Amino acid sequence: MTRHGSFKKVVRRHANATGQRYTEALTELEGLEARMVHEPSSELLLAHIRDLYRINAVAATKVSVHKTYVFRIDRTDGDPWIARAFPPARPKSGVEGDAAILRFLERQDFPAERLAVDDAVSDFAGSTVLVTRFIPSRPFPDVGEKLGMLGDLLGQLHALPRPLDESVNRPGGASGEDPIHEGSPRQDLMAALAFLDAVDTKVATTDRERFEHLRELVLAADDGDGLPEALLHGNLLHNPDHALLTDHGPVGINWKSSGRGPRLADVAWLMWGTWRNPALIDAAVSGYRRHIELTDEELDRLEAVMYLRPLFLAGFVIRRNIMEGTDEDALAFVDPEYLRATAAAARNAFRR
Repeated sequence: MTRHGSFKKVVRRHANATGQRYTEALTELEGLEARMVHEPSSELLLAHIRDLYRINAVAATKVSVHKTYVFRIDRTDGDPWIARAFPPARPKSGVEGDAAILRFLERQDFPAERLAVDDAVSDFAGSTVLVTRFIPSRPFPDVGEKLGMLGDLLGQLHALPRPLDESVNRPGGASGEDPIHEGSPRQDLMAALAFLDAVDTKVATTDRERFEHLRELVLAADDGDGLPEALLHGNLLHNPDHALLTDHGPVGINWKSSGRGPRLADVAWLMWGTWRNPALIDAAVSGYRRHIELTDEELDRLEAVMYLRPLFLAGFVIRRNIMEGTDEDALAFVDPEYLRATAAAARNAFRR
């Protein structure tokens, strides 16, 4: 079979796994790079913001290593702003949803970034821009205190009054790095499957068994469906991209992944980042339990749900390894021994 014929077979397999038509699956796999890579012009963005908001904006500087579309906007007539010029593939409705959630969090006095202006969403060069206030911050202290603070922040978020305001009731929890896979945690699995299937025909024979094993893990993963829901942040583990420490405590930023979903998805991702360290696990669990107690079913499914974001990352890394010739260990993200031991330690900490 030719490489072209093999790819047709891969597309059909992807369509069957996702319930898509062949043409939809083909578009999804072939359009990955264009959807995810976006580096807007800082000069044009600066002019857009200056003209639209009538402010004296003088510099636009990238502030994120991983998000090439996030800029600090310096002004001579006020405090700095942050501008996120999202990839054009992200629909404007998604960015408007971010703004709605930030308005809701401000009404709840929750420690999150704030919109820079009332009309904080605008169209720019085929993409959508969100402007928020710049937050002065300092480094987190030791990692134990950081995990405790993030656990507390997640607990506060999940304890917000329910039912949630209709304006923040969109599905959330997925990373959303591929804009067509924003939404519930299941979309992380769909994105991971697309990462893998997009490079299926380029997988070396020696790597085929591991590749197929990972694909099977993605298809069988527990997405948290049916578990208690709350407003999720979706990615409150790493800093400085997702949380900042201010003089008044930690502040959640980057709410692109936020929305209603199984609260265990947020908790599981935070637990994954504890490095199986009992002190870090205890700190994160203690912070979270100031506000929320997980149910027995949630604790029983914790290990399975912990695979969600790591599977997304494993798929992302395998695709990058093949496309860019790098050699990162993708399966390290889903090491079953690590996940089993970490989940057991977290479960014990929650049940003490």
